[in-house]
Amino acid sequence: VWIFGYGSLVWRPGFEFTSRKVGFIRGYSRRFWQGDTFHRGSERMPGRVVTLLEDCGACTWGVAYEVRGEQIAASLQYLNMREAVLGGYDTKLVKFHPQEKDAEEPILALVYIATPQNPSYLGPASEEDIAAQIIVSSGCAGHNIEYLLRLADFMRFFCPQAEDKHLFSIEEALISILPCLYYTEESLEET
Repeated sequence: VWIFGYGSLVWRPGFEFTSRKVGFIRGYSRRFWQGDTFHRGSERMPGRVVTLLEDCGACTWGVAYEVRGEQIAASLQYLNMREAVLGGYDTKLVKFHPQEKDAEEPILALVYIATPQNPSYLGPASEEDIAAQIIVSSGCAGHNIEYLLRLADFMRFFCPQAEDKHLFSIEEALISILPCLYYTEESLEET
């Protein structure tokens, strides 16, 4: 079984796997439209994490993990809790295209997608509003800022040829807000 990750799964799968491949799926765009009240936020201040939006001309880059034998049941049980129960995501089968030049045919992979029907779905907002929400949110897995920056770093390092305007616009908005926060904190310490 192959499992495709496009959010925190790219750097923290949390399950044992046999192999991993960087690549993409077609027909979806990555969007910070899913709320998170456990991993990267709280009930009071939900974080923003990614989901996929059907988009005919788009492709989303990430990592596919191959799980075999005993790894299958353990990984699916873990991901069901992490993504479906706690995250509100549904599963779909998609065609994953490995990045490797001599890659074989596309691989069928399982992917977790949050739909507008789940109670944590936040939907669209401006990049500035999403960045402002990310700055103030933290959960059991860490600060929401870490989630955004790790995902942007993954894209730059492993998929430099790929475009993800939504992701990088939010990162840019976050960086433009952060100096103001640091300046304010330093000013308060000096007085």
